[in-house]
Amino acid sequence: MRILIVEDDLTTQQFLQRALSEQGYQVDAASDGQEGLFLALEQDYQLIVLDRMLPKLDGLTVLSTLRNANKHLPVLILSALDSVDERVKGLREGGDDYLVKPFALAELLVRIEILLQRQRGQTEPSLNKLHVADLSMDLLARRVWRGQQEILLQPKEFKLLRYLMEHAGQVVTRTLLFEAVWNYDFDPQTNVIDVHVARLRKKVELDGHSALLETVRGVGYRMVEK
Repeated sequence: MRILIVEDDLTTQQFLQRALSEQGYQVDAASDGQEGLFLALEQDYQLIVLDRMLPKLDGLTVLSTLRNANKHLPVLILSALDSVDERVKGLREGGDDYLVKPFALAELLVRIEILLQRQRGQTEPSLNKLHVADLSMDLLARRVWRGQQEILLQPKEFKLLRYLMEHAGQVVTRTLLFEAVWNYDFDPQTNVIDVHVARLRKKVELDGHSALLETVRGVGYRMVEK
């Protein structure tokens, strides 16, 4: 999957490039609207993350030009303009989603995932049930089963498992887990994630059942369906 980021703030641009690359996407970036529009028209992308306020050509002009050129790939607008009027304007110009800065990386990745699923014509996953192999989770009842056996989890363990199941098959970095489960920036000196994952493994990987959680050395974890 190839994604274009059009963002003039270099810190945000590099952060997004790194985060999306870690998820396995091929990522290109442009720092102004003119360059972004050129790349979007000339190259084949599956999705664009587009800032609203860009030098040379603003984001909405980029967007409307793309739509007029029959480029219908998903566009996620990323902007500090947070009023309802601005969000409506962005969506009316052809944006498929609108995320306000500052944003949570985990939320951005989920929104990208959903847009790409829609693009591929896939149905969205059930809103209240998750399944990976014989592991199942009821999000509304907050209950988890491995096969027929119910597993009792602490709140943080439940949140951690939910995130891993929602991203089954993908490598999930420690940075992402920290942001998604603990809601603050990752401290590389802490081992809190490893401790919680070890506890989760003991509860989820029951005797007679296959292992579902893989450690990706130096990066994070991946939940696999075997």
